[in-house]
Amino acid sequence: MSLGLPVHVAPYAVSHAVVRALHVMAAVLLGTAFLFVALYQISSPGQILWPALVALVVFGAALWFADRTISWLTTIAYLVVGAACLYWYTVTGAAQVTIGGTTDNYAISIVKVALILVGGVGISAVSTFAWAGIGWMLAEGVTMLAALQTGLTIVFDPTTAVTFGVILLVRGAIGINLFRVRFAKPSLHRAARDEYIAHMRHRAEVKAAAMLHDTVLNHLAAIGAATDGPLRRELRTQIAGDLELLVGQEWLMDAADDSSAAEEWQFSRLSAAIVEAQQLGLRVEVSGDLTALARADAERATAVALAVKQCLVNVVKHAGVDHAEIVIFGSDDEVSVMVIDAGRGFDVATTGDDRLGLRHSVQTRIEAVGGGVQVWSTPGHGTSVLLHVPTAAQVSAS
Repeated sequence: MSLGLPVHVAPYAVSHAVVRALHVMAAVLLGTAFLFVALYQISSPGQILWPALVALVVFGAALWFADRTISWLTTIAYLVVGAACLYWYTVTGAAQVTIGGTTDNYAISIVKVALILVGGVGISAVSTFAWAGIGWMLAEGVTMLAALQTGLTIVFDPTTAVTFGVILLVRGAIGINLFRVRFAKPSLHRAARDEYIAHMRHRAEVKAAAMLHDTVLNHLAAIGAATDGPLRRELRTQIAGDLELLVGQEWLMDAADDSSAAEEWQFSRLSAAIVEAQQLGLRVEVSGDLTALARADAERATAVALAVKQCLVNVVKHAGVDHAEIVIFGSDDEVSVMVIDAGRGFDVATTGDDRLGLRHSVQTRIEAVGGGVQVWSTPGHGTSVLLHVPTAAQVSAS
């Protein structure tokens, strides 16, 4: 879940975006002024307006440098060069053509506005106001100076005043929003952290329930089914190892990724689960692509192995047969394992919540890693359980 930019980064990012937006608008205005003068020059070849075009080109170059590297030096250079170019542009226009006779003429105002859209440096709204204010004063000052030399009538320019006011309103609103977000985002991050902790707790509970059934209940059933006298050495060793695992906390952690071991069938967790079932007296026949399980990551391969182990235990306890078959197959997106027995079967529709092995050790365990389980069983005709989990490549792609 994304919560946007961190609180300490957001002011810098927003300030940078505002400056870039102001520079884009300034570039559009300078381009408009250039097009206006160029068209006027084409329609009136007798006028000498090329100095105004040169002034606009130099102004645009200063804007490009200021936008490419936002710093104190480039910002001040933009204001100084822009003010000089505005003066040059106004004097040339007033001397060559009649452009309205006042300092609030459209052709002059758009260039003045470009100077106000300086952007500047600094992350606060106050800095934006200050730079825009300096640009406004320079724009009006050099225009008045040019008017005194060319005879233009000095009048109040509402366009530049409105531009400055809009900058105040927009940048002020952004500043207020950042101030509010500054206090809201820590709460959002805490909520995201709590949600993540709850998710991890749920995963731990799922693992704990499955592990409890895999160890305690299965071992009690094995002990109850054993003959009188000391337990077989294999069963004692298995119980001791599982209890050590249960007492420790390694089962809470995701399995380490050991690709070299996963590629070797004899070292896989699924092979170990089959060996444990064979120690309980079950004959297990394995077929299919034995290397397919290597396409899943360690966490999902382990979940499949433990779920298959429970399926084999269910065959021993409930199926009434001593033979089971495991078929392994896979694709680029999915790895599937099917456990088949020809035992007494059961009615899937009437299976209750008390079937902890099927519910916790198989279905919930596989679903917790993004997989699925399908069960087909008919009384008197055996049971087939299909487990499928996504491959590591599929998980990475999603």
